[in-house]
This record gives sequence, structure tokens and C-alpha cells, in this order.
Amino acid sequence: MTGTLTIGEVLKALQIDFDDITISKIRFLEAEGLISPDRTDSGYRKFDDDDIDRLRYVLRAQRDRYLPLKVIREELDRIDAGLDVDSPAGPTPEDVASVRGDDDGLAGDQPLLAPVGHETWDLAGLAAAAELDQSDVEALVAHGLLPSTGTFDGAALRVARLAADLLDAGLEPRHLRMYPQFAERQYALIEQLIAPVLRQRNPDARSAATARGERVAERGAALNRALLGNRLRDNLHS
Repeated sequence: MTGTLTIGEVLKALQIDFDDITISKIRFLEAEGLISPDRTDSGYRKFDDDDIDRLRYVLRAQRDRYLPLKVIREELDRIDAGLDVDSPAGPTPEDVASVRGDDDGLAGDQPLLAPVGHETWDLAGLAAAAELDQSDVEALVAHGLLPSTGTFDGAALRVARLAADLLDAGLEPRHLRMYPQFAERQYALIEQLIAPVLRQRNPDARSAATARGERVAERGAALNRALLGNRLRDNLHS
């Protein structure tokens, strides 16, 4: 195997020996620091032969030796340091520096009304583009995060990739259904503010409504982040 592979291609290669492997499992192992594939400028993972070998090592250690991830990580750190896996001496995992992949750059750094482009995907295509299992995409549709039309645009891809990060963190699709519910409540409030502006017979009314809606949405998101941060801070420092 040469060159670089997408996560979907890696999945197919591994399924020959590990029939229970999924895209979610591969992404989970990356989140746990057991692999660190490169990424393209647009954030897609690029796997090489070393990544495949490490994945095989991890999966065999789990399947054949029933090792927990902590022990597997220690073995990989020793291998990276040029040490024998069975040797009792040597650095701890914390002593061995490892390079982690950058995040997707998907946190709230995009404009609220960022262009979505003209490209569209079916369910399988969206799953591949967002590096999700098709079952995860179906669940996101069922829980209202993605449209049920069967055709998905750039806006849906953005949501799918953000949802994928939350799934990486250990949540399940059903946990995410509160987000569209919250967004609908926010939109209802913003709609009350912009409706009078849109009714004006003014050529600049739509621009003014857009600016007002964006401002309220962004300030609301900042307020939500601050309140959530306060709750986390209180809990972590109590």
C-alpha cells in the first residue's frame, strides 16, 4: 500500500481482517491519540502506511490480547522511542512526545451565513465527506440535525462535521437533538426582531435585517458559551 488513503479507504482495507471496524472506531482511536494522520488544507484526514500499521497493531492488541487502550498506548510510545515493548525500563507515555493532529478548524470561526457552495451529496456521499458512518448520518437526520430530503448541501456538511467532533468526544447522535431544538427557539426569537424590518418598503431592509439577525445570533452564542463556561468552572473547581 502506497500513497495516502481516505478514512473510507482505510476502513475497507481493515475490514478484511477486522470485520467489526467502523469509521467511528477509527476516529475514536485518533481522538485517543493512538494514531495521528495528516490532514489536507480543508481538514480531511490523510492516512499513510504507518497509520495503517498502527491501526492494525491496536486492533490486534484489543482482539487477540484483550489489552486496554492505556496499555496499547504505552506499547506504542515505547515502540516510537525505539524501546522493546516487553522491557520494564524506559520512559512513561508522558515522557515520550507524540505529534497530534490539528483540529478541523470547525469551531465557531465561520460567518453565521457563510456560503454553502453548489455541491450536493447523497447520504453515502455526505457520510464519506464528513467521515461518519452512514448509520450516524441517518441518526442525525432522525434527530433533526440534518434535512430528511436525501440530498445534502454544504450547510448540511458543515453540521455533519461539527456533529462528528461531538461524536468523537463520546456523545451519541440522540444526545445532539437538543441543538436543533435550541436553534429553533433562538430563530423564533430572532424572527420577531427582524420581521418588522423586512416589512419596511426599503431597498436596504433585507441587509439591515440580516445584520440585526447575525448580531443577535452571535451575541446569543457568546452568552451561551459564557454561561456554559461558568457552569464548567464551578464544577471543576468545586
